[in-house]
Amino acid sequence: MDVSKEIYYAGGCFWGVEEYFSRVPGVLDTISGYANSDIKDPSYEEVCSGTTGAAEAVRVVYDPAVVTLGILTRLFFKIIDPVSINRQGNDRGSQYRTGIYYTDGKDRAQIRPIIAAVQKDHEKPLAVEFMALKSFYPAEDYHQDYLRVHPGGYCHIDFSSLNSLDVRTDKTVGIRKDIRELQGTLTKEQYEVTQNAATERPFSGQYWATREPGIYVDVVTGEPLFLSDDKYDSGCGWPSFTRPVHPGAITEHHDTSHGMTRVEIRSREGGSHLGHVFPDGPLEKGGLRYCINSASLRFIPLSQMEAEGYGAYCPMIISSL
Repeated sequence: MDVSKEIYYAGGCFWGVEEYFSRVPGVLDTISGYANSDIKDPSYEEVCSGTTGAAEAVRVVYDPAVVTLGILTRLFFKIIDPVSINRQGNDRGSQYRTGIYYTDGKDRAQIRPIIAAVQKDHEKPLAVEFMALKSFYPAEDYHQDYLRVHPGGYCHIDFSSLNSLDVRTDKTVGIRKDIRELQGTLTKEQYEVTQNAATERPFSGQYWATREPGIYVDVVTGEPLFLSDDKYDSGCGWPSFTRPVHPGAITEHHDTSHGMTRVEIRSREGGSHLGHVFPDGPLEKGGLRYCINSASLRFIPLSQMEAEGYGAYCPMIISSL
């Protein structure tokens, strides 16, 4: 079964953008092309005329179990000037505008917080388009893998951000808020659990007995983690789930604290401590029990998911149908 996903990035001249993302572990394929053109299958010359409405963009196909959409998107912001209008490097024109274009509506909820975080670092409004992809036409063959074929070719991209990239731990690219900011927005228990791997007392958490349909997200970053349909009463006193919302939502870590050997679970993007996973869950649903602290979660009821940007996950909640 194909588990790959795709996202489209416009970051100026596509030669450098394609080469950059082709070097990221977990990226399976990159294709240079023309996004959101007003005419069918435009040529490079037509796009350069500025009359087609197209943007030079790169289709990035990736394995979400290896590299997440969040990592890719934050890397994208490392190689562009996000407030520059119709210009990147020495290239000018509407075809060189910046943009993020998705084909899966669920991706919106993962990308929006990243854009908001980048905006906080700039006084000027971001000039990055963020919308569903309308069309994409692969560029001519001579544009594909251009810098690999022509190593000395023009490139406005700085590749240095790849030198410290580690998609296994996300230490260099994960969402990391300032400690003082976290202490100001989280309760003491939420801070201790998510940042210092503390554990709330059983049967004391806000969500251990919640049955309402909806989605559970990281209390720090808002990234989607678990769905109500996968929650069950394990009797342990903590929220229990049979699986995460998708395999790439979490990371697993060897844990020998408190004289025990366990598998710790953290959120992929924020690195928040969530809890542990045990091999004693319902066999008919995979046999795993994700034992999660309520303090690590924020629950969004089904009725509010659309308004908060998680509407694409609503069809996945079967109990609501």
